[in-house]
Amino acid sequence: MEELWELNHLKNISLLGATGSIGTQTLDVIRTHPDKFRLVALSVGKNIELARKIISEFNPELVSVQSKEDYDQLKLELGAATKISYGEDGLVEVAVYEKSDILVNAVLGSVGLFPTLQAIKAHKVIAIANKETLVTAGHLVMEEAKRQQVLLLPVDSEHSAIFQCLQGEHDKDIERLIITASGGSFRDKKREELVGVTVKDALSHPNWSMGAKITIDSATMMNKGLEVIEAHWLFNLPFEKIDVLQHRESIIHSMVEFQDGSVKAQLGTPDMRVPIQYGLSYPNRITLTSSERLDLAKIGMLHFEPMDLDRFYALKLSYEAGKIGGTMPTVLNAANEVAVGAFLNERISFLQIDQLVEKALEKHNVIKHPDLDTIRSVDLETREYINSLL
Repeated sequence: MEELWELNHLKNISLLGATGSIGTQTLDVIRTHPDKFRLVALSVGKNIELARKIISEFNPELVSVQSKEDYDQLKLELGAATKISYGEDGLVEVAVYEKSDILVNAVLGSVGLFPTLQAIKAHKVIAIANKETLVTAGHLVMEEAKRQQVLLLPVDSEHSAIFQCLQGEHDKDIERLIITASGGSFRDKKREELVGVTVKDALSHPNWSMGAKITIDSATMMNKGLEVIEAHWLFNLPFEKIDVLQHRESIIHSMVEFQDGSVKAQLGTPDMRVPIQYGLSYPNRITLTSSERLDLAKIGMLHFEPMDLDRFYALKLSYEAGKIGGTMPTVLNAANEVAVGAFLNERISFLQIDQLVEKALEKHNVIKHPDLDTIRSVDLETREYINSLL
């Protein structure tokens, strides 16, 4: 890999989800290192105004949008200078774009699954920030990556931390993974105190600046549950060897305990550009001057607490779904996406998110070894079921 880096100094990047939280921070990393990274293809959702600015600044060769209407408009504006596409076909075109070296999957939700599988088949390095891809179909993604000998580089801060801690180590020596959790917006509230909390309350994260859906998932602790399932696939460990520890300051991003009792941790200020840049520059590290440096003397103390699975019920549901496996994590993710959307639109209360997810899990008859078509069918059925309850 290091030889490849020296030979191909400029890495071409395809970016799914360019206008989202991870996407815009990925653009910041590319902007900071124009001699090392070049954006050649991107996809956007509905934020066309921001897309126009990104296209103007980075001059990508291929752009995909969500709707046919935006496709028609941009095609008129940009002419032949930039290739425009749309819909799922457009996502796949960006994912497999022939000139790209790395695909950064930063889209939100299970929509990232199929483009990722296609990119793996096209032998792209995958920098994955879209946890739903592995939650929904981890067995398919990891099997295909192994078959194609494709590298999957985690971009989530927790999984990047574990990945960094494992450099130079042997898998057989791992005792357990310890994923840290800030506790989210309501970490100081008991479950009975969450009755009547507002969307605005839930979106006030104490440490991180994230998109709305992920911030709500952090408040319910579903985000951590999805990360546990993702870690299971990325690092090939049973759920019994993956723990979650509440850590208020978000300074330790995760830890690995080894069989000799040693524990390695990756520390840093809460800045997503650090794991994003590590994923893009791997196996090297490069300067990130705009990131605040960690000053432990200034921080003074770090705090840790065990996770209460009855208080953070979504985390409990995630462990249960992950251990059952098969299509159960697909149901968990799909039900949660619809429920969180309903909460953000003020159609349900905060505590109803967990309740709706649990109803979907209880109703589902698990399919143990689903193929892609089965996963898509179960995903759609689950969304329809939750919408019927709404």
